[in-house]
Amino acid sequence: MNSVGSSILTLCAHSRSSHIFTMTTLNDGDMHTFGTELPAMFDGMKLAAVATILYIIVRCLNLKSPTAPPEIIYQDTPLSHYLLKSCPMLTKEYIPPLLWGKSGHLQTVLYGKMGRVNTPTPCGVRKFLPMQDGATATFDLFEALGDHSAGDDITMVICPGIGNHSEKNYIRTFVDYSQRQGYRCAVLNHLGALPNMELTSPRMFTYGCTWEFAAMVGYVKRAHPQTLLVVVGFSLGGNVVCKFLGENRLNQERVLCCISVCQGYSALRAQETFLQWDQCRRLYNFVLADNMKKIILSHRDSLLGMSSSNISDADLNRLSAATSLMQIDDSIMRKFHGYNSLREYYEKESCVHYIHKVTVPLLLVNSSDDPLVHQSLLAVPRTLAEKMPNVVFALTQHGGHMGFFEGAVLFPQPLTWMDKVIIEYSDAVCHWEKKRLVCQRSSRQHMNSCLQSKRETLSG
Repeated sequence: MNSVGSSILTLCAHSRSSHIFTMTTLNDGDMHTFGTELPAMFDGMKLAAVATILYIIVRCLNLKSPTAPPEIIYQDTPLSHYLLKSCPMLTKEYIPPLLWGKSGHLQTVLYGKMGRVNTPTPCGVRKFLPMQDGATATFDLFEALGDHSAGDDITMVICPGIGNHSEKNYIRTFVDYSQRQGYRCAVLNHLGALPNMELTSPRMFTYGCTWEFAAMVGYVKRAHPQTLLVVVGFSLGGNVVCKFLGENRLNQERVLCCISVCQGYSALRAQETFLQWDQCRRLYNFVLADNMKKIILSHRDSLLGMSSSNISDADLNRLSAATSLMQIDDSIMRKFHGYNSLREYYEKESCVHYIHKVTVPLLLVNSSDDPLVHQSLLAVPRTLAEKMPNVVFALTQHGGHMGFFEGAVLFPQPLTWMDKVIIEYSDAVCHWEKKRLVCQRSSRQHMNSCLQSKRETLSG
């Protein structure tokens, strides 16, 4: 029994030893095989990672999106035909920089950070205008650097975007270009926006207050009685100028035309869309709100220290906690003009209730990939252009918010598509008006000549 048991134990031990040896041999072979395949696996993972990154880049930068001419909505009138014939920029392809220009986000961010490239430094004179409520409006006046092609004295009255002024790079670039094309330029500095410029009354600029812009236009008309005006508004400034022209028909006297770029038309609807996350709009809202907070808090002493102020310490405390423009508007901005509610503030300060009263030639420009202006807001300019003979609505496929950079591959040109379009449209309207006046004068002379001949015939 012991010998049998011993034999069984010896056999089992031998069998177990053989099994272990066999398993060890198989594992070594597997490791050898796996070791030869490991570099190939890593190469495959690298290729997959690169492919994923390229896919994300192509999608985020919209590299597959084709370039196209702007969509133009207008009525069939002699003026519209003349303008489109005289403004090839509106009918040919807008070609943004190849690698990044088809992304509305990058166009917007680069505009916000860089403004423009190779920015010139036009030389102007700052004017100070005391207002009835004690505020001091300021604007910068830049004389033309040559004669205008129409031979007339023409002044561009310009309203910048939110919290902006004449020292911003995009304004300086546009002013320099306009001066060289024969335009005098007057640029409003939004109340409270200029650094180191103290407020003289307890209020700042708001979304649609036209008082300062009206004061600037009035000064230009008085100082230059023969000048004709081209009105230009960028972003928030577009709302201000369209509201200004529509508020009172007298405001349109001596105005040749108006150009509005990248505005949202309805503050109430715009602020509702600013709370949404699509197109990162909520993030843009936070950034803009943070910038507004800095501007407001830089005037804390002025806003609190005057007896006529509607702003309290509690309002400024709520401002510090605000994360959206709507919260800032409710706690601070609406109180500058005594609005009882945020809705009333947005309704009264939006140009959507006034723009249909503008009768001068009006060019409205927006971009489809503007991350700040929701597509639903573009129904306003589209409807206007379909119903009003003086309105042309140009909608580009690319451009972002106030970007519209042009360039071949990577580096943008100093002048943007927007800069060129504004001048081209303004020039076309100036020449149209010149020809119209010449025709009227010729017609009157012909009529007077006929009447004179008739009198002579009767007297003879």
